[in-house]
Amino acid sequence: MAVFSQTDFADHEQVVFVSDDKSGLKAIIAVHNSNLGPALGGCRMWPYASEDEAIRDVLRLSRGMTYKSAMAKLALGGGKSVIIGDPRTDKTPELLAAFARAVERLDGRYIAAEDSGTSVADMKTMAQHTRHVAGIVDKPTGEGMRSGDPSPATAYGVFVGIRAAVEERLGRASLAGLRVAVQGVGNVGFDLARQLREAGAELWVTDIHRDALTRAGRELGATVVAPEEIFGLEVDVFAPCALGAVINDQTLPRLKAKIVAGAANNQLAEPRHGAELFRRGVLYAPDYVINAGGIIDVCYERTGFDRAAVMAHIEGIHDNLMAVFARARREERPTGEVADAIAEERFRR
Repeated sequence: MAVFSQTDFADHEQVVFVSDDKSGLKAIIAVHNSNLGPALGGCRMWPYASEDEAIRDVLRLSRGMTYKSAMAKLALGGGKSVIIGDPRTDKTPELLAAFARAVERLDGRYIAAEDSGTSVADMKTMAQHTRHVAGIVDKPTGEGMRSGDPSPATAYGVFVGIRAAVEERLGRASLAGLRVAVQGVGNVGFDLARQLREAGAELWVTDIHRDALTRAGRELGATVVAPEEIFGLEVDVFAPCALGAVINDQTLPRLKAKIVAGAANNQLAEPRHGAELFRRGVLYAPDYVINAGGIIDVCYERTGFDRAAVMAHIEGIHDNLMAVFARARREERPTGEVADAIAEERFRR
């Protein structure tokens, strides 16, 4: 497969392919841009159908991290990594150690953190072999023990962002009675759904894991639907909280929601799908703007954790989105294009 000529390559500074026969490790580390600081981004483990799919995913994700950190006004660049394999069956301490040693060889250009298929415990295992890992701090805070898990911060940021999108598109401040379809109720999706439920929203949920759906139905009173049903529901907000590229040629015509706002990275299969959402009058909250809570949380962990400062920074996602929405209205452009322009003005200076 060609790499440099890929659309998703997008001027990456460095792409490293890693293998270790003894542990079975096959991984890719991508550093997109380090103008604003070291490239911090999650390590994803997933059973990709092909190496081409893994390459495309890591390139898209690392680029998104550059834009995410720039929009969140953090002194960080953008990077990401993927380990090819099923996290439920293929993950071993030896595999994680081999990956960590590869990260260490990059000497701080890339800093790994938790992502889909990896956990805080995995990051702690990696930390035995590399200095360049984040999201592992266990220490008391004013509200108990801090775990290092950025998922709650991500979920809260998305919740804040949904409030902004509802204010912009529906002209209301309250979420009571809001109809929300949540695709994916893992760590982030479930916590987001919980916050929405507590704010009075009605929930429809789906997930590929039956145990996650059972929990959401039992604890949140959510209506459980099949994965393919989630796109066509008569709801106000569609919240993608699983993997990317869910807004595509097949799903977009079926969407009935007025707002797309969720935690997943790279929700648009291609930029043209953002333009089509705009044409249809669907408000899209650019994913890397709304889901920046986790990277904000991890950044503060590295520089000195202060809960009040972290919460204030995450709550700034509301104003970041409102600025994007306002400029999109003025310029009559899709919100994704506007967010890209703002981010590029910051990290390319």
